[in-house]
Amino acid sequence: MENPITRRDFLGSTLLASGAALLTGVTPLDLLAENDNLTGYGGVGEYRNSNGNTLDVLRAGHSIRDGLYDPLPQDVIDTGETCDCVIVGGGISGLAAALFFQRQAGPQMKCLILENHPIFGGEAKQNEFAVDGKRLIAHQGSAIYQLQYPHSFLAHFYDSIGLKAPKLTYQKWAGPSPKLTLSRTPYEAAGLAVGQYGFWFGTEFGQKSGVWLIDPLGKKLEGAPVSQGTRTEWLRWLKGGSVQEKPFQHPKVEGDDISRYLDSITLEQHYMERFGLSRETVRSFLSPVEGGGSGLGPDALSAYSDYAFEMLHPLADETGTDQMFPGGNATIARLMVKTLIPAAIAGPNSVEGVCRNRVQLSALDAPGSKARIRLSSTVISVQHEGEADKSNSVTIVYLRDGKLYRVKAQSVVLAGGNWTSKHIVKDLPTAHRDAYDQFYRSPCMMANVAVRNWRFLHRMGISGCRWFEGIGNYMEVCKLALTGIESPTIGPDSPVVLSVKVLYSYPGEPTEEQGNKGRREMMSTSFKDYETRIREQFTEMFAGTGFDAQRDIAGIILNRWGHAYLSPQPGFFFGREGKPAAREILRNAPFGRTAFANTDLAGAMDHRFSILEAKRAVGQLFDQVLS
Repeated sequence: MENPITRRDFLGSTLLASGAALLTGVTPLDLLAENDNLTGYGGVGEYRNSNGNTLDVLRAGHSIRDGLYDPLPQDVIDTGETCDCVIVGGGISGLAAALFFQRQAGPQMKCLILENHPIFGGEAKQNEFAVDGKRLIAHQGSAIYQLQYPHSFLAHFYDSIGLKAPKLTYQKWAGPSPKLTLSRTPYEAAGLAVGQYGFWFGTEFGQKSGVWLIDPLGKKLEGAPVSQGTRTEWLRWLKGGSVQEKPFQHPKVEGDDISRYLDSITLEQHYMERFGLSRETVRSFLSPVEGGGSGLGPDALSAYSDYAFEMLHPLADETGTDQMFPGGNATIARLMVKTLIPAAIAGPNSVEGVCRNRVQLSALDAPGSKARIRLSSTVISVQHEGEADKSNSVTIVYLRDGKLYRVKAQSVVLAGGNWTSKHIVKDLPTAHRDAYDQFYRSPCMMANVAVRNWRFLHRMGISGCRWFEGIGNYMEVCKLALTGIESPTIGPDSPVVLSVKVLYSYPGEPTEEQGNKGRREMMSTSFKDYETRIREQFTEMFAGTGFDAQRDIAGIILNRWGHAYLSPQPGFFFGREGKPAAREILRNAPFGRTAFANTDLAGAMDHRFSILEAKRAVGQLFDQVLS
């Protein structure tokens, strides 16, 4: 392609085409679905058919949103099953709910997980590549694992699922000089503080062929094509310099005066107050990376969202708190499944055991098992038999292979996201529906790019970089935690996966609308177009140090998550104008025989909150329903 199109040109043409199609009743997703131009390459191994929200998953999910099965048809197949608990969703929260249920239930009580993807894990899944005879693994979504204080509940939970060595061991450097500082996660930017990091500025900054600024901190941003005022503000931010007279006090506990104040303002306002930044600086250079843990830029988020994670009080080691398995929290999901159903994965119940060995899919839903996981099963309807407060059972209808099936349960845990729960619980009270309407979700696409080596970065003397236009915002070469399948060493000749996280923010627009626009943009773009844009961008940035996209890129996997993040607006955590927070309406008690879990009820996208919300929900069922 001699004249690469810009992102703006591309989106303009895409939206024009989509708009014309909408006049005839065809959506952008319909356009991509004809030959499945959406899903693209899924890699190798047992996650190859489950890279993000694939087309099949999207179609099933949209049938819920569009009310395709309202009312239910007459040909629903009754499986004849009655479970003590049905858990909707097989992500971290659903798997944790099953474990808690199993541990508190009697020996004869049965639970069934219904999961809409071809493999369990929710966003805690991984991609696998085969590159030059080596197996490379990368995360699809949920990534960070943190050390916990040894006597905490979470530390005991990890130990109970086979995670016996909480501090991970990483690859050692085996490359030539200079030795580069490598991050443990794609979100760490470890090279920034030691001069081994780069900022790239392209055409939007008046740079015809782009310009690199290596060691932006050491050079105090000199050479960056920005104004002196912007340079001063940005450097202050990068160095963590506050303009407030008193040192900033972090929240101590959830709900204290500091956290409530932070929840009353946007994260953008907080950054302006604390660091003396202009709104333009925040939106040009911080968005959407700062706030990226909640899916949007700081203008759309509660300021407390930046600190909610701290309330879990992780334990820091010599380099910080964040750790990561090569496949992210897919490893934790696999440990949970191995604990729940021992035959599901051969070998020992250990990190190495679940990483080396494959999932035995037939064991997940084996007849007679007290815990079962039924994959590719999208729940369409959850409804009490009779009035919820007097009902003795709940009927659950799910879609699998184009057919509808019915099971019954004494209790239900809604462990999926709010965007489905509010549709599938057919007798949900108005107060609960209104509460769910205040949960705004935003999309994310994790683009995993496998390269045969990363010499092009080593020649520049960097292990990570940031850019401010085009697709994505940053990437890192990561040293991998050792789980028994990785090389123990890493150098610039090593094949690696570079994860490019793509967020969709539209600063200045309402939180909900930003999420909606992002989904439209992500879902109206084909795999081929995204792949082309990634290759062109890498070429533009790295061709000068020997990068050749055709030679060096071994494969690209796109993981599209339409509702990846809860994006909490101001007031989400603690309510506004004297009204309670919407999440508390859902957390306070079960509705009839159904209880609500999932990390979105905590307001922070963290697998630890997924576990804790599941613990609360199952405890409520045993205290108030099953007792």
